[in-house]
Amino acid sequence: MPTLGLIHNSPMLAGVFNEIAARIMPADVKLLHFVDESTIKNTIAAGHLQKATMRQVIRLVGSAFDAGCDVAMVTCSSIGKAVEMAAELYDQPVLRVDRAMAEKAVTIGKRIGVVATLSTTLQPTADLIRRVAAEQGKEIELVEHLCEGAFEAVMAGDGATHDRIVGEGLTVGLKGVGAVGLAQGSMGRVVAR
Repeated sequence: MPTLGLIHNSPMLAGVFNEIAARIMPADVKLLHFVDESTIKNTIAAGHLQKATMRQVIRLVGSAFDAGCDVAMVTCSSIGKAVEMAAELYDQPVLRVDRAMAEKAVTIGKRIGVVATLSTTLQPTADLIRRVAAEQGKEIELVEHLCEGAFEAVMAGDGATHDRIVGEGLTVGLKGVGAVGLAQGSMGRVVAR
């Protein structure tokens, strides 16, 4: 039975990914969740991804493999650079949750929007989309939009304000783009509405 290790920065993401897996993954794939809130909290506090956090992400990936996982996927975009470093160190696959999104965005749009509620997530996602475009030899125009106040609202338990701010970012802030990349999976609920 193949096992996918999901490395999260919030315990709430385990439920989100269980629901996604139930819809799209073969029934014989087993999930193991690894949660470490320090990776995002320290990144937000510092305003950027620090070396100590990168080392922690690499340790978490190693823990997933030590626990018997065949593949590790890190579900936070803010720490993507550390995921890429971990991928260099292990023989098993180490995946960024946002890589497939970046590849899809580049195939469907020349003018691509990226939206986030944290600057520490916006920049790594935008950089990834630019890098994927360069790898594919495609010229793109990237429109970045930070939804100011949305992260603080959701952390304070005000999901309605978060959703309103993100909704405005998607409909007004990114008007006229051919594709939109969500820098945080937690914003997906707004798209559905």
